[in-house]
Amino acid sequence: MSEIEIGRGKRGNRSWAFDDVAVVPSRRTRDPRDVSTTWNIDAYSFELPVLAAPMDSVVSPDTAIAIGKLGGLGVLDLEGLWTRYEDPTKLLAEIASLSPAEATSRMQQIYAEPIKAELIKERLAYIRKSGVTVAGALSPQNTANFAKTVIAAGVDIFVIRGTTVSAEHVSKTKESLNLKEFIYELDVPVIVGGAATYTAALHLMRTGAAGVLVGFGGGAASTTRKVLGIHAPMATAVADVAGARRDYLDESGGRYVHVIADGGLGTSGDLVKAIACGADAVMLGSVLARATEAPGAGWHWGPESYNPELPRGERVKVGSVGSLEQILQGPSTSADGTTNLIGALRKAMATTGYSDLKEFQKVETVVAPYNA
Repeated sequence: MSEIEIGRGKRGNRSWAFDDVAVVPSRRTRDPRDVSTTWNIDAYSFELPVLAAPMDSVVSPDTAIAIGKLGGLGVLDLEGLWTRYEDPTKLLAEIASLSPAEATSRMQQIYAEPIKAELIKERLAYIRKSGVTVAGALSPQNTANFAKTVIAAGVDIFVIRGTTVSAEHVSKTKESLNLKEFIYELDVPVIVGGAATYTAALHLMRTGAAGVLVGFGGGAASTTRKVLGIHAPMATAVADVAGARRDYLDESGGRYVHVIADGGLGTSGDLVKAIACGADAVMLGSVLARATEAPGAGWHWGPESYNPELPRGERVKVGSVGSLEQILQGPSTSADGTTNLIGALRKAMATTGYSDLKEFQKVETVVAPYNA
């Protein structure tokens, strides 16, 4: 990776966002109907390479089921309103109605309610009853406290998701989660992240994770770059982590760890470029928060938005563009890339001559800065 001089005493690597890269057509084209978007992780198969982000504005037990029936995977936030309150619908409506000036402080108050183990069991059981694959997410801070509850409830895929997750967390005051020991003891596949560099991802892969989430501070509701000064342009981050996957495959003697882009995905074109850069699947937040069924009612926020000490996100207006089915599978009535995401992916794969997702990771790309 090329370095550029920031000043006489500092150099930095040049990184690229999805807006800075583009996919190049090849000599062959295909019929989009002949293209496969199937994604498999561990024993689970999905028609769509899409995970719905564990955010209260995106996933409720009902939308997790709806997304599962459409062919994706809905991941429920097990530290969200659905595991703090018996019926959070009025609180969701209240959050949607808050003024910008009061949103953060009021959300901090609402999310101060303790997480309840019995509600974790109840929500996961409700999703399992529908017959779809069950996935739930905890932060690294709460994983040790509630992991046994989650496993006992029958989760199929366990997600450990934070703004950044490392295989080696150092603390002088608290006993940190040993990911390698923790994952080894579980009987379910674990997806962990975010990570944004080759080294961080390689360390996470060595813990035994089935998948690594790629992203840091790039989501629509994130203000991490403003608050902490930390940001990882997603095209470079995904490509770097894909490189770690390749090297770990050799190191481990053939163990494949899935790379899942998580952040910076606002349109179908971003989804296409994420897979072109090496992602196996994508985790979508704001894109699915625009669904008419989304619990955020046209608003979007994440766990960073109500951190009790240092909020690094905000509630943002995303509006509604159509149903979950329209957003994922169409048909589309707009040309802005916000609906029929999978149709666009199929079209891009067919236009460049690739028949499945793994092949499409080999597509030629160019650097073409959008704002240059």
